[in-house]
Amino acid sequence: MTQTTDWLKVESIELEAQGVAHNAEGKVVFIDGALPGEIVKAHIARRKNNWEQGQLAEIKKESPLRVTPGCPHFGLHAGACGGCKMQHLHAGAQVAVKQRVVEDNLWHLGKVKPEVLLRPIEGPTWGYRYRARFSVRYVAKKGEVLIGFHERKSRYVADMQVCKVVPKVVSDLLMPLRALIASMAERDRLPQIELAMGDEVIALVLRHLNLLPAGDIELLRAFAARHGVQWWLQPKGPDTVKLLDEGGAQLAYRLPEFGVTMPFKPTDFTQVNPHINAALVGRALRLLAVEPGDRVIDWFCGLGNFTLPLATKAREVLGIEGSETLVQRSRENAAANGLAHKTSFVARNLFEMTPELLAADGIADRWLIDPPREGAFALAKAVADIAQDPSLAPGWVPPRRIVYVSCNPATLARDAGLLVNVAGYRCTAASAVNMFPHTAHVESIAVFER
Repeated sequence: MTQTTDWLKVESIELEAQGVAHNAEGKVVFIDGALPGEIVKAHIARRKNNWEQGQLAEIKKESPLRVTPGCPHFGLHAGACGGCKMQHLHAGAQVAVKQRVVEDNLWHLGKVKPEVLLRPIEGPTWGYRYRARFSVRYVAKKGEVLIGFHERKSRYVADMQVCKVVPKVVSDLLMPLRALIASMAERDRLPQIELAMGDEVIALVLRHLNLLPAGDIELLRAFAARHGVQWWLQPKGPDTVKLLDEGGAQLAYRLPEFGVTMPFKPTDFTQVNPHINAALVGRALRLLAVEPGDRVIDWFCGLGNFTLPLATKAREVLGIEGSETLVQRSRENAAANGLAHKTSFVARNLFEMTPELLAADGIADRWLIDPPREGAFALAKAVADIAQDPSLAPGWVPPRRIVYVSCNPATLARDAGLLVNVAGYRCTAASAVNMFPHTAHVESIAVFER
């Protein structure tokens, strides 16, 4: 049973977009939908010894940072889309919150304070999302299909008719896609449609649990011809994805500043926001300050998003990734861009790095680190171990400068703590990267120098 609070003064906002207040007993109250500076009441749904959690019930004094959400499916009510959490907060204030999260994590978790806080990287706040995974559900009782993100705090699929964070051309496909899936014989065995956009191609990956009959295949072809999209079919895991019909433009994105084109498959990892990715690659290379005679190592190189631009500046770049498949794809992308002679690639488990393995990769002037959410703890620890005991890697010299691109401020802070407090680096700069406007996701970039 919920209970409504007395009036509360909201003091701050945490990363999940919950306002933070204290009640008369001094207990912390997290309020979904409340903003700093507001005086509100909340319906309390959860109680613990040290905190309570609830939902905004009434506003007495409204924050000047509160804005009207841009999407009709955003809200606190049951059935609201859970894809975004911050549409009610001014876009500039969202970036400020994320910058503060990066700063707080570095200090509280890593005991690291950047010498300079750079201006956050930000860009378009609507229509930016070129990657998305839409759930599909056929509701037999209603005889209709739902396609979209999950509802807030629910496993149900939201009844979405538009989506403002994907490009309008994709948003306009949601209702036609619902009609298409409803017309297919296998409509109740099609759990997911994944979006992957390149510079010239809209690719849709249909996850299907059964072999599609000929009639369904023809419906997909007719839809593709009518709406100008590519269909890819995925019967099992991501490696089983296959283009329905050969021909047409290649799925790829460009990094014009470096003259690089990156082909990719729709199930490959690429950044969701191409505008921010281009700005991020540019800033990372400027911060790394690569010189023509430098040897650079790109840790967690993926398809070569940083490796290939680095190769246009450096003498030699070594890209290291955990998957042989990705390493081969990186080689192909390097060759396609005329950079094979300046790049090499190695497959290695980067979560099991040791000083010996680190030394085996040789000395590099500069490093680019771009790990997944788990961070690069083993790599940072190996550097720290060598700093404490150089005999672990005789003759090995650490890089003069490291640029670390992170999708998790907590693991960045943990690794930064090792680099600064044990390995002898300084954190000379850091900033947030607003890769996912209106969401709680925080990306960041930090620079370390010896």
